[in-house]
Amino acid sequence: MPHDKKILFVCVENASRSQMAEGFFRKYAPSGYEPQSGGTKPIDAINPLAITVMKEIGIDISNQQPKIISDFMIRQSSRIVNMGCMDKESCPTLFVQNVLDWEIPDPKGKSLDDVRKIRDMIEKRVLELCKTLE
Repeated sequence: MPHDKKILFVCVENASRSQMAEGFFRKYAPSGYEPQSGGTKPIDAINPLAITVMKEIGIDISNQQPKIISDFMIRQSSRIVNMGCMDKESCPTLFVQNVLDWEIPDPKGKSLDDVRKIRDMIEKRVLELCKTLE
């Protein structure tokens, strides 16, 4: 629906954290809200462990694709959430103003158990965000 308010989740590679947040927000979002995600340096595919840990709790993000954050995405978003940064040079907060910064650890190269913990952190933050939206 074009009139839905968009919440943009950003990270560098758009391969794990922001993709999981998009999946959670799609599940929990109040009516009238829609998620989108992007990265400053997106890679080719979603982290397979992110797909696995989300499937474990019944959310399929396997059809989502990493994509570059665009000015259009930024302009059409009513709220922007930075998941965290691996390096300051490509950190989305350098390019975007008025951002919620969650500082979620990067799952890249982490064990399955660590990625589960990160998933649970993201779910908690998304649920908290949803409570603030009308």
